[in-house]
Amino acid sequence: MSEAAPRPIDRHLFAGFLRRHRGAAVAVAGWSLLEAVPALASGLLVAAALDRGFLAGRPAEGFFWIGLLGAAMVFRALMTRTLTPWLGRIVEPLRDDLVTAVASGAVQRAAAGARDTAGAGVARLTVQVETVRSLVSALLRSARQLGVSLLMAFVGLAALSAPVAALTLPPVLLTLLLCVPRLRVLARRQRRQLRAEERLTGVAGETFDGIRDVVACGARDRVADELSARITDHRDAVRAVARTASANTLLVSLGSHLPLLVLLLSAPRLLDSGALSVGELLGATSYLVSGVAPALRSLVAVLGSWGVQLATVLSQLSRSTRETRPGPPGGQGPALPPRTRRAPLTPRSPDLSLVNVVYAYGPGAAPVIDGLSLDIPAGSHLTVVGPSGAGKSTLTTLLAGLAGPDSGRLTLGGVPATEVDRAWLHRAVTLIPQEAYVFTGTVRDNLRYLRPQARDTDILASATAVGARSLVDRLGGLDAPVGLDGPPLSSGERQLVALARAHLSPASIVLLDEACCHLDPAAEERAERAFADRGTTLVVVAHRISSALRAPRVLVLDGERTAVGTPAQLLDSSPLYADLVGHWVSAGTP
Repeated sequence: MSEAAPRPIDRHLFAGFLRRHRGAAVAVAGWSLLEAVPALASGLLVAAALDRGFLAGRPAEGFFWIGLLGAAMVFRALMTRTLTPWLGRIVEPLRDDLVTAVASGAVQRAAAGARDTAGAGVARLTVQVETVRSLVSALLRSARQLGVSLLMAFVGLAALSAPVAALTLPPVLLTLLLCVPRLRVLARRQRRQLRAEERLTGVAGETFDGIRDVVACGARDRVADELSARITDHRDAVRAVARTASANTLLVSLGSHLPLLVLLLSAPRLLDSGALSVGELLGATSYLVSGVAPALRSLVAVLGSWGVQLATVLSQLSRSTRETRPGPPGGQGPALPPRTRRAPLTPRSPDLSLVNVVYAYGPGAAPVIDGLSLDIPAGSHLTVVGPSGAGKSTLTTLLAGLAGPDSGRLTLGGVPATEVDRAWLHRAVTLIPQEAYVFTGTVRDNLRYLRPQARDTDILASATAVGARSLVDRLGGLDAPVGLDGPPLSSGERQLVALARAHLSPASIVLLDEACCHLDPAAEERAERAFADRGTTLVVVAHRISSALRAPRVLVLDGERTAVGTPAQLLDSSPLYADLVGHWVSAGTP
């Protein structure tokens, strides 16, 4: 049975959520009405205390009505206390639903070939989801209470004096109408701020992950400039939001005083005509001063800050769960309709070819790889060098079929990547990243993970070839536990396990993305030679310049100055390669 698609984070998710938690929603609505009793009764009680009590010469009755107002305030506090747990029954399950929707959307986007950065995904799953939870909680506490209180205040005002309600309601409605377009502007600027935050998080994450490359390649100034530009964009976006919010606050502050001004200007005529008593005037003033004005100011302020933030974050999260760039996994362009999609093909040989390949991380982003053409014959050995951010790891991702180019042509054994049989691709291509994985189980389980039927003699032969045999012996042999059940392994030891696993696999294309960075130079050379001697098509993203010096061919990724050739040729034709060799040698790196 296929899994259900992730629910987009929009009104449908909230509608379904409210249906599942109907009891809590009804309870919150009921307790909210009871909580607003003082807002409804305050002006009526003040008017009764004056007209029926103090002004009528019956102070005891006046104190009685004032006492009822005090009791109503105590009642409100009790209702707020009773209501709080019900709010929690809505907020916390909502957070769980959001985490599920975001995580499911990220997995499905990746499976469908969507482009994303790890930093942006982390920002959604942590910062933005937690922001939604906090904002929903704050809005349920504040905006809900303010909105109900504002409504009840006008109901009470209408019950006290219909003419006063008719005079004071239009200014309130006018203020709300004037605020709506301002809130839309604020929402747009909030979205810009969120996008700037995601870009900053993504660039910062990539920079810190590749800090060694940055220092080794002398790219500190370039990376610092890029990071500084992202910080500046984020700062400008935050300032724009602050300016718009301040203007809204001023508008609402002025608008909230209009009802009281209208009442004071109309009071002499209403009193003289007998349409309003002194007690009713004071009661209406109480509604406006202690009920309508503060509730209106606070409600618009809350909606203009928390409400707009919530709508913006939800829009961003919804886009992240629904947006999937067209194309099948590893694809080059839109997927064919089911009726016309071609049957998957098996490549004739493990050679790779790229023709004018372009790849960018998202629509509108600058290409990481731009117009790259390259042939990697079967059994050849290619080393890739270049500054951080030049697209070295991106290239291995493309070659592994984990993503497809935006344009150009990528073929494996003469077969377009879009038409390659996925089962063949999983067997034939192995990508080892910088951070190697060791699974909980035995050493044997880890090493034969990609070749489950491998014999122990073959397992030990591969371990010996890449230099991992002494590690296997130290751990206690092939039956020794590793992972959570075994001893802690260093980063270099974990890389040896991953290298032996790849060497034992049936893969005919091996991609080493700084997979030996935690090994010493001699161990790195031994591992690379083991794959080269195996007859594997080998692509190595270099951690040390020695990897490039011993490779038959080197690819220098450098934007428009990208070059490929032998190490000797590149010393003359590629200034960047010459600089890299000189930098490594002068720094004493083997």
